[in-house]
Parts: sequence; structure tokens; C-alpha cells
Amino acid sequence: MAPAVPLALLAMGLGLGLALPSCDYPTHLWCSSREIAVACQAESLCANLSRPTAAPVQLSLYYESLCPACQGFLVQQLFTTWVLLPTDVLNITLVPYGNAEEKKVSGKWQFQCQHGSEECLGNMLQACLMHEAENFTTYFPVIFCMESGSSATKNLKACLQVYAPQLDAGRITACVKGELGAALMHRNAQLTEALDPPHQYVPWVVINGKHTDELQKKAQDSLLRLVCQLYQVGRGWG
Repeated sequence: MAPAVPLALLAMGLGLGLALPSCDYPTHLWCSSREIAVACQAESLCANLSRPTAAPVQLSLYYESLCPACQGFLVQQLFTTWVLLPTDVLNITLVPYGNAEEKKVSGKWQFQCQHGSEECLGNMLQACLMHEAENFTTYFPVIFCMESGSSATKNLKACLQVYAPQLDAGRITACVKGELGAALMHRNAQLTEALDPPHQYVPWVVINGKHTDELQKKAQDSLLRLVCQLYQVGRGWG
């Protein structure tokens, strides 16, 4: 039995007796296969053709809290792309550390950051926020707010009140001042040091486990376009 053809498709094809220039198939066959549906630009009308699923695009951002280029990418590209896409299309990992350096002094980790001690504080605040919130959808809007404001280190409470009032700013501050904050930053240092190829600048974007100059440029030019292209390829539609 031939697959059911939507009424709208019938009206367009049978009623008008027309086919699209790239379509050499009669209307009643437009939904008979995915290949024909694509050729006839009828995918959206063919409910019987279920699209194959694909794993989400994996993106890791290695950055610094006070780096202007990092702030621009996170706010203008990464957050916007995340908001616009369904939750199963893009999976994001944030690693605030960047060009920092660590050393152990009297058995404790100490950090030196490219933009000074204030940046180290911002990195650790965000690392502790992620640890406390656990859920990406909870902490990413807060980090977006912190990076969008005039000070990534002084607007934590205000951003929490707007985006995650259920979180305790006091617990995050205690994390920063205690051993947990240093341990989280040491972990981020290890993740950054393990990059292959080694990072040369920030923001450093890794997509599906890979970093290339081409991927970096495409991500910074239009992350939304890049993620959509990669996801479509993963579904076999690219």
C-alpha cells in the first residue's frame, strides 16, 4: 500500500498538476522514501518519514572569566546558540582556567592568572557555581549573567537572584575560600594541560573531541550554523 499523502501535498501537486523543478516524481510518491521527499522538498509534509536520531554535538569551551574575547564568544555565540537549539542537539562543557598557571606552595595549590587575581577569583567562582548547581541548565544562565555584566566577580548574588534563586551564594563563596575551590581549579588545570593539540589562546573551542583552526573560525563566526551542520551530518541528512 502506498504511504498516505498529506492533503496539503495533494492540493499542491494534484490540484495544480505541478512538481518542483528538482522533482521528477508524481505527487503520490513524494512521501514514499526520504530521498524522494528531499528531492521534492516535501520533508516537512511527510509525517510518515521519521528522521534518524543523532548524538548531540559535544562542545567544550576553555576560557578565562575576564578575557574579553572569551566573554564575547560565551555571551554572543555560545549562550545564544544554546537558547535557540533543543536540549538534545548541543552538549556543553565549560572549563574556566585558560592561560592560568598553578603551583603548589606548602602543600596547597596556588594560581596565577593572565588578567590578575581578580580573574582567578572569577574562574573559581564559576567552578564552584558549577559544582554547587550540578545541572547545566541551572548554572549556565548565571555564568552568562556574570560574563555579561560590568564585573564577572561582583555580580554573583544579583545573577543568582535572577536566574537561580534556589542556590546559596554563601555556599559558593565558602567553596572559593576553602580547599574545594582549589581542588576544582586544579582539575580544570589538568583538563587544560591535557588538550591535544595544546591550547595556544582563549577562547579555545573543542568540538566532538577535536580542535582545528577551521572549527575554531567557524565556531567564532557562527556557532549556530556550525552546530546545525554537524548535527545534520550526524543524522545522515548532511
